Amino acid sequence: MDARIRVSGGDLPEELASLWEWLRDTDELRGDVSLVERPIGETDLGGVFDLLAVVLSSSGAGMALSRSLTTWLQSRRSDVKVTVSSGDRTIEFDGTNLKEVLPALREVLSSNDEG
Repeated sequence: MDARIRVSGGDLPEELASLWEWLRDTDELRGDVSLVERPIGETDLGGVFDLLAVVLSSSGAGMALSRSLTTWLQSRRSDVKVTVSSGDRTIEFDGTNLKEVLPALREVLSSNDEG
């Protein structure tokens, strides 16, 4: 199972690159994080990376991703938002109410830890 993560707000390429580097440095996620390129549109000059894919292959990877995402978001500006999808579940959040979001994020990712 995997999780797809989108970043919006702020300087999108910079924020996405920052999150990618942050997650790649998380021990439990090392080697399981990749950039996903969206299809090239008619007006695009080249490919654009617009989301991250995280393979949640090990036990506890969902919890590690939850912790890592919330810690990263605490260091960002308030206009940065993160959308996490896994299976048919999705949650969007920013840095304003992380205490309320963390349990919901864990629930979105929990089905991955059980299999």
